[in-house]
Amino acid sequence: MISPLAGTLTQQRIDVKKLREEFFNPTKAPVAVKFGTSGHRGQLGAGFCALHAKAIAQAVARIHQENHITGPVLVGGDTRLMSRATAEICAQVLAANGITVVLPDIPVPTPVFSFEILSGRVCACLNGTASHNPPQDMGLKYNPSHGGPADSNLTGQIEKYANEYMKNPAHIKMMTLDEARAHGLVKNADIITPYVDALAKYIDFERIANSPLKFAVHPLGGASLAFYQAIIEKYGLKNVKIVSTEQDPTFYFIPIDHDGKIRMDPSSKYPMSPLIKYVQSGDYDFAGASDPDSDRFGCATPKGGLISPNHALCVMADYLVRHQKIKGATAIGRTLGTTALLDRIAAGYELGLDEVNVGFKYFVPGLRAGKYVLAGEESAGMSVSGWTTEKDGMFAVCLLMEIAATEGDIAALYDKLAATHGTPYYTRVDIPTDDATKARVKAMKAADFANVKELAGENVQRVRDTDGIKIYLEKSWCLVRPSGTENILKVYAETFVSEAHLQELITAAQEILK
Repeated sequence: MISPLAGTLTQQRIDVKKLREEFFNPTKAPVAVKFGTSGHRGQLGAGFCALHAKAIAQAVARIHQENHITGPVLVGGDTRLMSRATAEICAQVLAANGITVVLPDIPVPTPVFSFEILSGRVCACLNGTASHNPPQDMGLKYNPSHGGPADSNLTGQIEKYANEYMKNPAHIKMMTLDEARAHGLVKNADIITPYVDALAKYIDFERIANSPLKFAVHPLGGASLAFYQAIIEKYGLKNVKIVSTEQDPTFYFIPIDHDGKIRMDPSSKYPMSPLIKYVQSGDYDFAGASDPDSDRFGCATPKGGLISPNHALCVMADYLVRHQKIKGATAIGRTLGTTALLDRIAAGYELGLDEVNVGFKYFVPGLRAGKYVLAGEESAGMSVSGWTTEKDGMFAVCLLMEIAATEGDIAALYDKLAATHGTPYYTRVDIPTDDATKARVKAMKAADFANVKELAGENVQRVRDTDGIKIYLEKSWCLVRPSGTENILKVYAETFVSEAHLQELITAAQEILK
């Protein structure tokens, strides 16, 4: 199949040969291991190289040994340039430390790592991915026995040990894959069938199959391709078409993002522009996508064009509650920067609302306890209790297809919610900055704003300082927090007043932080 996006950006292809060489033999000294909200990430070379993979894997092996953690570790990655090489390096290190490794022969989506851990087939995972970052980036993340992202205490321990091995690589153990397989320490496994079978517990595929609507799905060149193919085949979804089977680590077929970079982000209108055209032209009634490691979702509809993740989360939460999909759940969870319309939806159904710091790891306890109808973040991540403790873009796309098949255009459903609960005006502005400014903002405390009684014409209700600075107003809020992976400050704002008030809020938020 020829990708409908092919040829768009051939001039943007990355230098594969050069980056491979940088991975194995970086020309600059490798940076120290630093885990953000989703593992260690960096540009291939000094930012992320083979030594990083070896050191992190050896650190994980040491932690397993010290804590008497037993059981196989699932190792894999998405479709990025050095994901397979990273996975094989991790497998070699873990096996040399006597740890059994499950190394699938296909790319592994992030939610599937979580699914396999929660199934009990493996005890932890090492996942080679940099999510939707540009194709020259690479990363590695660790999920422990709860299936979700490792918490700060654990990632701090991994950092400490890994950086010791970065300085003393002779202490890293390795064996060849052939040796590991010969000793039964590295094995393949079917990771598609269990996941696809289990989806039917939550998704009404018969309703999708019987719908007159036409659905388009785009894996954005990522690890979800084989899973979407299996879903379509198993559940007879003849009205669902994968519109691109292109897989190329340069991701040349993805239109450039707002900043001129290729970024496989399913919530950005630039990479998603071909899918938006599909629904606007009438070729399809719904178009869904997930990013390369399949933990984020995006969708477009004829009425709404590209649907904001915030809007989609509200529609999904409302639908899940009304159709009683998540039995026994008592709350909706959202991150600090996610729409407060979820608060109003939760209140309308007499559900609790948990507001957590940015990072899906903060949802893990609630997801495991069966608490959340939906746990979501504005950057297009979601899951539900009883499913995965990682965000799952494939689950979200399937759920949104069911909703469209059952109740109509996602944008129209959101408009009904806004009419009932109030219309929020929301934005996020990314401001380029430096390490010093990021450190200054990170160090700010709520007490520093004790004299700020008013902002953009509204009274200040309270200030939260657990992850950046969030100021709560009467009908609005604003949040400023430094990115964990880039030199930018993220300024979020939302108001239920007006679009003009939103602009006042953004300006005021930037002014008080100077």
